[in-house]
Amino acid sequence: MIYDPAKFNTNKELRDFLIENKKSIIAQKRAQIKHSDGISALYYDTKNGTVKANEAFDPEGDEIKVKAVINTTNFMDSHDDVHLDGIWDKTLSQNKNLMHLQEHQMKFDKIIADGNDLNAFVKNIPWDELGFQYSGNTQALIFDSTLKRERNNFMFNQYAKGFVKNHSVGMQYVQIELAVNDEQYEDEYKVWKTYFDRIANKELAEYKGYFFAVREAKLIEGSAVPIGSNTATPTLNNGKSQPAKATGKSNNAGPSGDTLQITHLEKILKTLNDG
Repeated sequence: MIYDPAKFNTNKELRDFLIENKKSIIAQKRAQIKHSDGISALYYDTKNGTVKANEAFDPEGDEIKVKAVINTTNFMDSHDDVHLDGIWDKTLSQNKNLMHLQEHQMKFDKIIADGNDLNAFVKNIPWDELGFQYSGNTQALIFDSTLKRERNNFMFNQYAKGFVKNHSVGMQYVQIELAVNDEQYEDEYKVWKTYFDRIANKELAEYKGYFFAVREAKLIEGSAVPIGSNTATPTLNNGKSQPAKATGKSNNAGPSGDTLQITHLEKILKTLNDG
């Protein structure tokens, strides 16, 4: 992360730093090729719902179909970013050379699908259809991929056996704004009021008191990863299997696969409070 929240004694100190350095931080975020894979176990419990194995999987077969949720909007991730509906509209109309990769590795032997074997699109989906007990909908970026054993035998088997539970998007930010829950900062507070109600995991945004609202990004690739910074990125189906549902108990604060670890946060950040 460009800044380290643990270096600040209070949330107000952190907010003041973000305001003072907003232009530089946003410029750095826009300049990076960003991978939304997990950067810290600080933010999320990694207990995720199970993804069913491909019920039609033939150990001797050479091809399966997979619908992978590469990204979801209206979700605050561990980079403090919230991707907004419409973030992918422009880039999907322009970039036809997308790749479905293994762990963001742009290498020939790490490609899972591309070209005619990959169809990328966005779809509005209720959170509960992804196995999360949030209210409302998310706009999911979905890779509808045809996996061929000869292309990437390892990932072919990982998907076929239901082991891929998270995905991550490789992208570059275009339009991004800072939102701060403090009326002292008029412009940033206006952004907060505009977008806060859309966030599914509001408890994280409320606790931190800020987020970065991302309105547009350039899509480069989508990857299968062990855990993403946005944990609401499952495999919808493998072949004929049904959409996965998160296991374990959850409540209105969020699903078991995406529970904010407040106690863990407080232990690590120590004196961090609401200023």
